[in-house]
Amino acid sequence: MFANSIWALLPPVIAIALALITKEVYSSLMIGIIAGGLLYAQFNPVVALNHVFVDGMIAQVADPWNVGVLIFLVVLGSVVMLMNRAGGSAAFGRWASDHVKTRVGAQLATIALGVIIFIDDYFNCLTVGSVMRPVTDKHRISREKLSYLIDATAAPVCIIAPISSWAAAVTGFVDGANGLTLFVRAIPYNMYAFLTFTMMLVLTLGKFDYGSMKKAEEEFRKAKDPDPTMRHSSITGSEDQPHPPVSQKGRVIHLVLPIVSLIICCVIGMIYTGGFFEGESFVDAFANADASVGLVLGSMVALFITIIFYLATRVLNFEECMNAIPEGFKSMVPAILILTLAWTLKGMTDSLGAAEYVASLVESFAENGMIMSFLPAFVFVVGAFLAFATGTSWGTFGLLIPIVVSAFHSDLGNELMIIAISACMAGAVCGDHCSPISDTTIMASAGGQCEHIRHVSTQLPYAMTAAAVSFVGYIVAGFVRSWVIALPVGIIMMVVVLLAIRGMEKRGGR
Repeated sequence: MFANSIWALLPPVIAIALALITKEVYSSLMIGIIAGGLLYAQFNPVVALNHVFVDGMIAQVADPWNVGVLIFLVVLGSVVMLMNRAGGSAAFGRWASDHVKTRVGAQLATIALGVIIFIDDYFNCLTVGSVMRPVTDKHRISREKLSYLIDATAAPVCIIAPISSWAAAVTGFVDGANGLTLFVRAIPYNMYAFLTFTMMLVLTLGKFDYGSMKKAEEEFRKAKDPDPTMRHSSITGSEDQPHPPVSQKGRVIHLVLPIVSLIICCVIGMIYTGGFFEGESFVDAFANADASVGLVLGSMVALFITIIFYLATRVLNFEECMNAIPEGFKSMVPAILILTLAWTLKGMTDSLGAAEYVASLVESFAENGMIMSFLPAFVFVVGAFLAFATGTSWGTFGLLIPIVVSAFHSDLGNELMIIAISACMAGAVCGDHCSPISDTTIMASAGGQCEHIRHVSTQLPYAMTAAAVSFVGYIVAGFVRSWVIALPVGIIMMVVVLLAIRGMEKRGGR
């Protein structure tokens, strides 16, 4: 009755609307989950209860991929806590305060680090957050702005990096064609990723903000209390954790070495799962990698390296290291809870066939022979809506990319197919970026230690601006069918729109 219809979209719509209205994410997700269970069971409460907890929550938590993500979060939280206790983060903050002199410099450094860590979005969010928080706090940049910069570099950089967990996922969804070739050819057409980078640079260099982000920035700069966690609770609950004395022996190397170890070990872990040490090429190993397992293996090795290094340099003793591990776990509990609820809500929408319903719209669009030049723009909107409603970009890839490939009969010579595939990826990243139930958005909140709903509500106007310009850019791309023309046009439009907004903000402030 409700399956494979527009009703299947109701649970995530309820959850997202309540989260934005009430500013409370836990109850909003639970209500959305219950609504999904009732729709699936056709309002039979016993069947709905069983579906929610057995088919939904327990099944999602038991999923090997999700378990790997949770373990990775716990280990990464422990590594970050160790870095804090060892004084590495404080030492880096002191070093950065001597070298990063301005707010613009702090934001550019955050963007640069986010671009450099292109291997995986989860890893990106938490690593950039832990490294740059002391720097952005020093220059009175709000946690909302930090979380936006983290979120706006995480998925967008992964979706245009041929060597990343996202590239591996996309290539795995392509049948009947060379997935990696399609991915590489689609990179210059990824309007949302490139326009998001353009937006961050224009906002940073232009020294302006707008919408709810402007209000958050002004509030933070005017606040007498320099501690951002005192204004509102953070997603990680860090303000509730005990704060033992930080080691005074900590140096910058005590932050740099664990981070470098994490990067190297996670890369090795991912290519190991892809068969690199069994004879596969580096590129093929990444394409076949199991990012969840690879990140767990890499982060565990990095944790051991960090503990041994701290013991050897005597910044922490063994007992202090062991005490930091459960504290790191505690710091991630709120993020883990939100992720679990978001995955459960995704399970409800999956059981109702929401993704299949939206995907059928794209298929019918292509089959009806409508104006094909508008197909990329249409795919972008559908991909954004689907990722926003379900909170998953990878699931959006899995449904829409095969439809687009089959619609063009796997014709690699058809430039419009390449543009449409890029539009699918860009739309998925856009929806993922906007959605409060997206795991990447949740990770960005955790990385920036910002209240989740505040992060969502402040970055939404920015994401919607980039989405609107991207939509127009895909209309242009559909007609000119050349990224050499379409991408510069999109970037110019983005700059013009932002400068127009800046002008309106100035006139409005008079």
